[in-house]
Amino acid sequence: MMIETITILGGCSKSGDPEPVKEVNLKKGDVVSIVGPTGSGKTMLINDIELFASGDTPTKRRVLINGDEVLEEIRNNPHKNPIARITQHTTFLSDLPVCDFLELHAKIRQDGERYLIKKTLDLANQLSGENILLSSRMTELSGGQTRALLIADAVVIGNTPIILLDEVENAGIYKDRALKILRGYQKMMVFVTHDPVITLFSDFRIVMRNGAMEKVIKTTEEEKKAAEEVKRVDNLLMDLREKIRSGETIELKEVVV
Repeated sequence: MMIETITILGGCSKSGDPEPVKEVNLKKGDVVSIVGPTGSGKTMLINDIELFASGDTPTKRRVLINGDEVLEEIRNNPHKNPIARITQHTTFLSDLPVCDFLELHAKIRQDGERYLIKKTLDLANQLSGENILLSSRMTELSGGQTRALLIADAVVIGNTPIILLDEVENAGIYKDRALKILRGYQKMMVFVTHDPVITLFSDFRIVMRNGAMEKVIKTTEEEKKAAEEVKRVDNLLMDLREKIRSGETIELKEVVV
């Protein structure tokens, strides 16, 4: 099924009041951030998208595909689910070598096409600050390596048009590089995030409060300019983290911004 748009129709807040935002439209290729304080309803919103809510969740929201109600076979059949969700929690992963993990998924989703395994690994290594080997075991990967691999797996082998990323930013992934690369795949990317780099490089952000979509902010030209400076500082911090992890010493001139 070709998915061009996803529409979120507003429901109600935690207090039962109608959401201020009545409708949000996501189109193919959009990068969207969901922001707000802890407990504001970010995870509930991403849950509604993942479940293709049809007025049957606590928020009473409805999610449409291409302007229409979602068919039950799509909502209830994992094989036809067009959504991949990547979270901070990866303890579910089995102790397989990376090669076996990717090969197993390729058999399920892509008839075992082996060229996809190399393509997935290549993409993961572009996203991660640490190189991943096919012989590495899944449980031995760092948080950044694991999330980079799962993102690449969702994009290449899963080939899902909608990817939900739940607070994965603090995991050793080069965020600006990742967003630039992932945009080329024309997926709908939805981030639950507190990170200014991801937020300012998104097309727009949904601001949550008291369980409700309070407003939608389109990224302004001024914010896009600010994003470049934020990216520079963020990359500096990531480089410093890598030096410290490698046992190197830091000089004052390296941290002057």
